[in-house]
Amino acid sequence: MYEEFIDAVESIISQTYGDIEIIVIIDGSEKSNIVHERVQSRYGDKVRIHENEENIGVIQGRNIGAEMATGDVIAFMDDDAVANDQWVEKLVDVYEDTGAISVGGHMKPLWVADRPTFLPEEFYWLIGATYEGFPEEKTEVRNTFASNISFKRDIFLELGGFGLLSGGRKGDKNIQGGETELATRMRHEYGQGVIYNPDAVVEHKVYEHRTRVSWLLDRAFWQGYSKRAMEVLSPSDDNTDIGEEQQYLLMILGEATPKRVMSTLRHPSVEKIEKFVMMYVFTFCVGLGYLYAVIKRNEFSS
Repeated sequence: MYEEFIDAVESIISQTYGDIEIIVIIDGSEKSNIVHERVQSRYGDKVRIHENEENIGVIQGRNIGAEMATGDVIAFMDDDAVANDQWVEKLVDVYEDTGAISVGGHMKPLWVADRPTFLPEEFYWLIGATYEGFPEEKTEVRNTFASNISFKRDIFLELGGFGLLSGGRKGDKNIQGGETELATRMRHEYGQGVIYNPDAVVEHKVYEHRTRVSWLLDRAFWQGYSKRAMEVLSPSDDNTDIGEEQQYLLMILGEATPKRVMSTLRHPSVEKIEKFVMMYVFTFCVGLGYLYAVIKRNEFSS
């Protein structure tokens, strides 16, 4: 994974926007000091490095990075992603042209493994990519992915950063949605969502294990679980967060379903049938995870 990390850092160093501060957070492990030394040796003063004493997860790592930052805007990207060379410039453009307090961009899948023919584009969010049905133009949305999102630093810190769903991908439960929970609080406090700029592109590497049916089903299940956790831990007065999920479900039922049915009838193929079936299998798994969270609500009600 070190080479993938190098790809990520190099993509930031190569940005067309020059005034950038790169902060690298190394989570605690038996080899974290070795990683620290390798990064320091390779990049010197081009990056600022923080090594956690123990493994605390990606979400809390992002909070630490935000506290260390000195710029007006903080942007987040994962270590298995590669930014387009104009990524930061396109984010900054929106801040300069609007009164935005948060800006996010488009996540494009970068297939390291073969693209799974059964995975419907409407569920590309399972692999950390922007899905079909998401807005295609520059507009305000609830949130974009945490691996392509930015905030005014003072706003981020005032909100306390990523908080209630801070477990991230650490431990047995693959709880997701830290950026969704934060963006929901931001909209509640400031009346603004995230401005989505599709021209601010980050490619997310999709490895072989993320193309397995078992992994994707597990991720869908915990996504449903996380949605219920967010409703309990961070209830929204206007139910905007719930409305987003309802709109997505309506998109699956009212737009994606008839579109795929007609396409399959006109030009039948195994791939089209697989995608149609899996679209509902994944939907069922999300619902199952949500129901499980309702039953196990004491797990996150403290």
